Amino acid sequence: MLINYVRRGEGKPLLLVHGLGSSWRSWQTIMEPLAAQRSVVAIDLPGFGKSPPLAGEVSLKTLANAVTQFLREHELIGTDAVGSSMGARLVLELARRGDVLGSVVLLDPGGFWAGWERQVFHASIWLWVRLVRALQFAMPTITAHEWSRGLLLTQFSAQSALLAPSLVLEEMRSYASARSFNPILRDLVRDAPQQGASIGSMRKPLVIGWGCLDHVCFPRQAARAQQLFPDARLHWFERCGHFPHWDAPEETARLILESTAD
Repeated sequence: MLINYVRRGEGKPLLLVHGLGSSWRSWQTIMEPLAAQRSVVAIDLPGFGKSPPLAGEVSLKTLANAVTQFLREHELIGTDAVGSSMGARLVLELARRGDVLGSVVLLDPGGFWAGWERQVFHASIWLWVRLVRALQFAMPTITAHEWSRGLLLTQFSAQSALLAPSLVLEEMRSYASARSFNPILRDLVRDAPQQGASIGSMRKPLVIGWGCLDHVCFPRQAARAQQLFPDARLHWFERCGHFPHWDAPEETARLILESTAD
């Protein structure tokens, strides 16, 4: 299984797993401070970025299997990991499997919705990505201006003015071209409820970071996450939306480095 990745820095390895529709480039806001202390491995999940899609079933389970295989092939079993959104849910699944990962940091993980929240998530993301695909011809102009960038990202970022237009344009191109976007979105909303882990069963540190202004995975879902994973430590990002590594890159990098330190 071919998984595209980049590796930056030296030291103890640290795996970065992006969210739905994105690629390794989503992490560019925090790559430099992380790579100053760690050997950062940022991947494109199968069917996203430059990684080809999986043959056969495309689901969170098969993505998790592919990442596990990647870790084995690159002698990274037991490495610390960070996941964002859907990537955080995937990292959490790997953490539940036992010795696949070391310490983990989850940024606004999906899967902790209840009732109507699941339908709202599906409808809002589906409509938004259709808009992004339809507006690809105008994306260079839309992402170049602060006000239009803000409108485009209102669901995801509370600090879009801080983002480089080039980063946002890359993200919009990635969302539009992601070959596994639709099947993974369907799997996210049809999958069984998130399974937890009993107290004392998570042998490595587990930190859940949540943006107080998240309009994708609502902040109240953090209480459910902590209830299902009582060993987890919860960290709130003030004035942050769904992507803390975009809205508060310095705080996010600091949290990751401190939470995964020896």
